[in-house]
Amino acid sequence: MTELSKYRNIGIFAHVDAGKTTTTERILKVTGRIHKTGETHDGAATTDFMVQEQERGITIQSAATTCYWKDHRFNIIDTPGHVDFTVEVYRSLKVLDGGVGVFCGSGGVEPQSETNWRYANDSRVARLIYVNKLDRTGADFFRVVDQVKRVLGAVPLVMVLPIGSETDFKGVVDLLERKAYVWDETGKAENFSVGEVPEAMKADVEKYRAQLVERAVEEDDDAMAMYLEGQEPSLEALKACIRKGTIRMAFFPTYCGSSFKNKGIQQVLDGVVDYLPNPMEVAPQPEVDLEGNETGHFAVVDPNGPLRALAFKIMDDRFGALTFTRIYSGTLKKGDNVLNTATGKTERIGRMVEMHANERNMIESAQAGDIVALVGLKNVKTGHTLADENNPATLEPMVFPDPVISVAITPKDKTNSEKMSTALGKMVSEDPSFYVEVDQESGQTILRGMGELHLDVKVDILKRTYGVEATVGEPQVAYRETITRTVEDSYTHKKQTGGSGQFAKIMYTIEPLERGSGFVFESAIVGGSVPKEFIPAVEKGFESMLDKGPFAGFPVVDLKVTLTDGGFHAVDSSQIAFEIAAKAAFRQSVPKAGLELLEPIMKVDVFIPDDNVGDVIGDLNRRRGMISGQEPGATNVRVKAEVPLSEMFGYIGDLRSATSGRGQFTMEFSHYSPCPRQIMEKVKEQVAKAEAEKKK
Repeated sequence: MTELSKYRNIGIFAHVDAGKTTTTERILKVTGRIHKTGETHDGAATTDFMVQEQERGITIQSAATTCYWKDHRFNIIDTPGHVDFTVEVYRSLKVLDGGVGVFCGSGGVEPQSETNWRYANDSRVARLIYVNKLDRTGADFFRVVDQVKRVLGAVPLVMVLPIGSETDFKGVVDLLERKAYVWDETGKAENFSVGEVPEAMKADVEKYRAQLVERAVEEDDDAMAMYLEGQEPSLEALKACIRKGTIRMAFFPTYCGSSFKNKGIQQVLDGVVDYLPNPMEVAPQPEVDLEGNETGHFAVVDPNGPLRALAFKIMDDRFGALTFTRIYSGTLKKGDNVLNTATGKTERIGRMVEMHANERNMIESAQAGDIVALVGLKNVKTGHTLADENNPATLEPMVFPDPVISVAITPKDKTNSEKMSTALGKMVSEDPSFYVEVDQESGQTILRGMGELHLDVKVDILKRTYGVEATVGEPQVAYRETITRTVEDSYTHKKQTGGSGQFAKIMYTIEPLERGSGFVFESAIVGGSVPKEFIPAVEKGFESMLDKGPFAGFPVVDLKVTLTDGGFHAVDSSQIAFEIAAKAAFRQSVPKAGLELLEPIMKVDVFIPDDNVGDVIGDLNRRRGMISGQEPGATNVRVKAEVPLSEMFGYIGDLRSATSGRGQFTMEFSHYSPCPRQIMEKVKEQVAKAEAEKKK
């Protein structure tokens, strides 16, 4: 067992194309975990092992690996950068103790960097900053440092300064040691020399070093007192101060380099060892009851404590289902029986493996602080807690975003239908942001996801990994319906056809709520006009109608129903009668309440050359977009806008045409907003037409 103080559970995260996977690849090479580096652009990176990742040159799913540096064990997760796969970043950060945020030296703080940074803040993950690609044209370390302050509102603690820039980037100066690390032209990470600070940089080195020391000593009273007396604390004392500030997220040690050219990686690895927390130094995980309320107890990192482990990712491969698990407390051994607190069922731990991308190393046991994969668990899903049978507890669950886009998919024949059903079951268990449902009327299978690329990749996996031949429809927007005014109404359900009858009378108010409130039911019954045992049936009746709204069949959100009065019959009233009354009341009253269609609005960031700004902004305006700002960059302009999802299908083709292939954009869900009246009518017509087609 490795000593817990020498564990580092870290994630590598960044905007798409900032160099996360290349950085991970170099870390594996420098630590001796692999002997030949594979390149992302050649489809040969260790952690990009899916065919879809290799072809597209992007990371789609997070991959775990383990390596060692200076007697410390690193459990590393390489995460995707594309916004459609953000859920991979979120669930990885949830189980990590530290992270390395990678920023492109020329692109700077890009949209997905902001999202990932926000997730890391929410999960209280301590981080280092690594400014990569300093050998690129337009790269500027100090500009990126400034953006981190301005855009992320974070405090970067500059630990190294670059020697040279762009094509002349040669190495880095370590500010604490006042040493220059210069790499030669062979491109090998191990070929560097350590020397004195270049004469031309001495003034800058002293300036930034003074800022570094001044900020660090604020973390310790003794160090501060020594510093104020004109004495500088020792190197060990300064490192201890920096570690303390990093762990409490007061600042973020900031490094730079070029992963592709193998320059600057060792300093980042040293930073991980010196400044990022081990599992015992992070806040313990709160335990919750089955309703999700905190119990006041915590899963303290202790190999001898009761078992507390969180399943954060399910992956299906040719050997069977893998459940990636972070152990927070206790020890897990092969053959142990553990309780899944979400299902109440016991699972037996068969095989346990340590992952290196898609390779497996069998292990017999794992302890608190470890990230391992368990093979063959039957009923465990993402976010489930595995606990000691005799001392159960649940860890804080994960919350995933709702999908905003859908496509219909139809298998070619019965054989493909069976294959598709099995494949989709596995894919849903792997990805909590991917939903599958069957339209009851048409029998069509509907796939729901976070964006066009997300669904495109899922369809590709279906076809190539599982061999499913299917026809895919056009992408559809996940609209919502809501109401705009309050309605007071009543409904009586009466049925008398021999034998026992049915009777239920309800009087109620339906009113709109703030956006994002969901559905609220309240009973204001006094005096027993509706007996207590029938009130849950009224709530159930109303709630069961929310899935399909009266305007165009989309889910109904953000409304409150208050049961104000009613009546019952001593013999003929029953729970079913009140449930039927509530369903009919919904159909009767919701259309009177000023129905409104809500559409998903996306946060769109477009990166374009200076010459094309006017054309691109004009095009976004035509798509009903609201421009929220534009920022000049080193090599392009970033235009920020909010645009309805329905107007963004096929946008990449139009953008490339307008910018001669040089434009890029990213898009993520922002919020729901009311549709203009003409769009509402258009959507209603499309839905009616689709319904008519189904009936044919």
